[in-house]
Amino acid sequence: MTADEVRIRLEPLAVEVDVPRGASLISSLSGQGVEFPCGGTGNCGGCGVRVLAGSLPVTDLDRTTFSKDQLDGGWRLACQARAGTPLVLECFQWQMDVLTDDTSLMGTGKRGLGIAIDLGTTTIAAQIVDLASGNVLGVETELNPQASFGADVMNRIRAALHGDDLTTLVRGALGQMITRLAGGRAGEVAEVVLVGNTVMHHLFSNRDVEPLSRAPFVSSHLGEQRFHAQELGWPLPATSTIRFAQCLGGFVGSDILAGIVATGMTNSEDLIALIDLGTNGEIAIGNRHGVVCASTAAGPAFEAGSIRMGMRAATGAISYVSLAGSEMKTTVIGDTEPRGICGSGLVDAVAAGLDSGAILPSGRIANGTKVFPVAGPVVLLQADIRELQLAKAAIASGFRLLLQRLDPGKGDLKSIYLAGAFGNYVQIESAIRIGLIDIGFLGAPRQLVHAAGNTALRGAKMLLLAAEEPALPSIEHVSLAADPGFQDEFANCMTFPVRQGL
Repeated sequence: MTADEVRIRLEPLAVEVDVPRGASLISSLSGQGVEFPCGGTGNCGGCGVRVLAGSLPVTDLDRTTFSKDQLDGGWRLACQARAGTPLVLECFQWQMDVLTDDTSLMGTGKRGLGIAIDLGTTTIAAQIVDLASGNVLGVETELNPQASFGADVMNRIRAALHGDDLTTLVRGALGQMITRLAGGRAGEVAEVVLVGNTVMHHLFSNRDVEPLSRAPFVSSHLGEQRFHAQELGWPLPATSTIRFAQCLGGFVGSDILAGIVATGMTNSEDLIALIDLGTNGEIAIGNRHGVVCASTAAGPAFEAGSIRMGMRAATGAISYVSLAGSEMKTTVIGDTEPRGICGSGLVDAVAAGLDSGAILPSGRIANGTKVFPVAGPVVLLQADIRELQLAKAAIASGFRLLLQRLDPGKGDLKSIYLAGAFGNYVQIESAIRIGLIDIGFLGAPRQLVHAAGNTALRGAKMLLLAAEEPALPSIEHVSLAADPGFQDEFANCMTFPVRQGL
């Protein structure tokens, strides 16, 4: 550490970083996993840290975000703070389980090593595979370093349009991951396959994201993108094939293409549905004869991003809620006092509120207080429940419209797969209870719904190992906004299902 630097210690992990004196905390803390959901504007309050030693001045935005007791207790917005003196900060937002995939796949007799990468908005997962055997030899995961520019894709788009270089940032991070994965065998890597949503695809490929910033969200660069290791600065042979798989539509990326492959939709006679639950909800339904897909703006509620006491699935987050008689039982990550609620806990809590009668099918809190207690200091506000209604209505209405477009008979839909981290951890019964998965409309039994894990990474491995490009059925991208029935269907899906027995 030089005289022009100050040391910041981050608790509870005892991590220390040296930063230039007077520098913003964003660049140093984002590298350690502290999230800046709104990209540092100070509007969301999601980057709160508590000063344990040293001092940070209170800003106007701090006063807007925190109560007097919280300010007196040392809480500050990290995005508004600058490192003037040595600090010890309490931060809870670094530990996040990144979903990988342990599925064993058959090799196809190719030679050398291959790397499959799921480039997510929040997290990155990469695996190195023996192409001959299909065995996974190593796994690397980390947070996407672009998160310092915002948690969602629209913030990333705005940052890129303002001239920030998100391309070099993510290419560099992936290059380091590949170096760690390959170790001394980098010279044996013959192929790399990347998948991700359309914005990640464009930012990695250094393509113009401006068309994705406005309706109708149509880009002319949705196809597969190929690269040489040298232009990416990656330590791989010049003969390596590096490709980012094709996207399917404006906000339906190659991660959904990979999911279509991973779920077996391309070979199935029966209809299969894939739902990726996130800020940008993506849905695909079909079989080997054809697939329809769409994206729907669910918003950040499933990740608790728009919830007043919402947080990522980290220490202190309520992750599961159940109803025992009239009492709510909660599970808190880290087995500590609750300080917020993550997406799976949010869905559980509302489902429990509906079953107890504390939340009405309209979404209103029954006692008229506009506050629904969950556990300890954690409550849901009326506005939080509305956010969840908007998110679940976006998914449920999009699903209905796509299914109607296929016009299947009852019983034709044999499997519904929930993809991604939220889909993996949400309790399916709770998702059904709030109407997120509308099996009453389908006449389908609960057994059809499955948590599918990281279908994007699994599909990327399948594309990597394929002896030749898989034969895909016709895939139709549907613009839900242009569907004349979307608004009515969306409104119909806003309410929660009536409690059984009423």
